[in-house]
Amino acid sequence: MLNILLTGAAGLIGGELAARLVAAGHRVTAMVHRTREIRANDGSLVTPHEVITGDVSLPLFGWGKGQFDRLTKTCDLLVHCAATVRFDLGEEEYSRVNIGGAANAAEFARAGNMPLLHVSTAYVCGTRDGPILEKEPLPDAGFANGYEKSKAAAERLIRASGARFAIARPSIVVGDSISGVIRQFDTTYAAFKLIAEGHVRHMPAREGATLDFVPVDHVAGSLANIAGKMNKADGGTFHLVSGQPIPVTEFTAAIAAFPQFHRPELVSSDLFDPTSLPPLERRLYRRVAGLYASYFQRDPHFDDRQAQALTGRTCPPTGAEYLHRLITHCIDVGFLTGEPVSEYAGNAVRA
Repeated sequence: MLNILLTGAAGLIGGELAARLVAAGHRVTAMVHRTREIRANDGSLVTPHEVITGDVSLPLFGWGKGQFDRLTKTCDLLVHCAATVRFDLGEEEYSRVNIGGAANAAEFARAGNMPLLHVSTAYVCGTRDGPILEKEPLPDAGFANGYEKSKAAAERLIRASGARFAIARPSIVVGDSISGVIRQFDTTYAAFKLIAEGHVRHMPAREGATLDFVPVDHVAGSLANIAGKMNKADGGTFHLVSGQPIPVTEFTAAIAAFPQFHRPELVSSDLFDPTSLPPLERRLYRRVAGLYASYFQRDPHFDDRQAQALTGRTCPPTGAEYLHRLITHCIDVGFLTGEPVSEYAGNAVRA
């Protein structure tokens, strides 16, 4: 049994991870920012040993010295899940939460002489294509957005902090591998909704581009396994990914398999002109869908052999049948309307 401080415990990954750690017999102190309710991905309530509020962007997580000292003395491991995953923030906010949060997490781990399991993202590789190895050094540039850049900076900080650490890098986290269920619809799902329901009908894409969708249960299960093997994980980087990247064309075909939804037109990136989109689509593309456009233009192949060797886990299949389950769940819970899209007056978006 470990005494574990888990930051970001009310989030999607954090909630499912908390459920698995508690079920494994660990004593979990769940740190939340505002929401004190911890739920697993299936919606069930999780009851950790203790729930405490804190702010990872503040020194000592915003606690008094007494609270900080109490937890550094009683915890064996810090799992740092807390971060902002939005793509539309300014550099100051990313620096405050993602980079500053990592610095404060490293300070907590050093103060308690405990290891730190830091949750990053596989897309710290930036816009590179081809094989992405777990042992490769981080790129200095070439990131698609401020989120990726901040997560790379956070990794560098942790590596240089002097704390014992392991870094886990999920790819694009989506619903359960069996049921397709996901507890909260944010980030990628917001763009997916606009595309499927025909509000955004054109996306810039590159031939051969792929998406690495990974089920939330594979990510949380792998994190729980790593948490129990931190001596072996020490200093390592672990890709928590599907290893089965889905071609963008297969993703759009999965959408089109439902007759009530719209197959987006994939336009060559060189020819795509967002200013020529109809007014409503242009606004929605700029505010939401366009934030994720870079993922339709990359083809990274994440190697996860280190993660597999440590955890003994391989990702379940994430092909067409899995995509169908994800979409069906979205319909069943009303996230996608399941109704025919209205007639749309739009022109092709070519320069």
